[in-house]
Amino acid sequence: MNEWARGVKRVAVLTGAGISTDSGIPDFRGPDGLWTKDPSLAEAFTYDRFMTDGEVRKRFWSTYSGHTAWVAEPNPAHRALAELDQSGVALRVLTQNIDGLHQRAGLADRKVLELHGSMHKAACTKCEATVTSADVIARVRAGEPDPPCAQCGGVLKLGIVLFGEYLDGDVLGQAEKIAAASQLFLAIGSSLEVEPAASMCAVAVAAGASLVIINRDPTPYDRIATEVIREPIGTAVPKVCAEIMAGSSG
Repeated sequence: MNEWARGVKRVAVLTGAGISTDSGIPDFRGPDGLWTKDPSLAEAFTYDRFMTDGEVRKRFWSTYSGHTAWVAEPNPAHRALAELDQSGVALRVLTQNIDGLHQRAGLADRKVLELHGSMHKAACTKCEATVTSADVIARVRAGEPDPPCAQCGGVLKLGIVLFGEYLDGDVLGQAEKIAAASQLFLAIGSSLEVEPAASMCAVAVAAGASLVIINRDPTPYDRIATEVIREPIGTAVPKVCAEIMAGSSG
């Protein structure tokens, strides 16, 4: 058994797009990533362009109206983390993902901190009226390529953090506390290139936690990791969770 898995009672997990690829949701920067295949699509995820250019919004909503995330199901990695939580280990997940699959796998909402928001919510950027994103997508599919707010005509936006927006300060502060309180910090399926989310690795290590990175490609934080695992996420995460459960009960 790895020493980092022995006697662990508090685990924090940072998850990125790579944990959801086995659920059929493409990542952004991988070989088959959305932005790898079409770099110009990234502009639709930029706040300034989204807010000022109706054509960019149309492209954004068109992309999301047919996105596989709406019908995706949790995969073995999501389920393994939920099982780890159910085993009695104190688990908190900090996710860069917006798909809600951790909750669908069985984690309570309070156990999941969505750093970049949720695709299942939407709001008007003018009057702040909230709607379900399902309602917005239904309007797009019915023929409104850039549906405005039904109450004031303002720009509707998914409840996600776009490039050029800052993370909510309260959410970031909570994430730092969770990272600093962990004994073991797992970084799963993240390029660890997007800050400040990636910096949670350094926060955890500075507070004395072991850092284990599970990712296909090298990351900027590999040098401070206790262990780096290149095995596919769908098989690696269940193994790691099983080892932590064995170590916590030993």
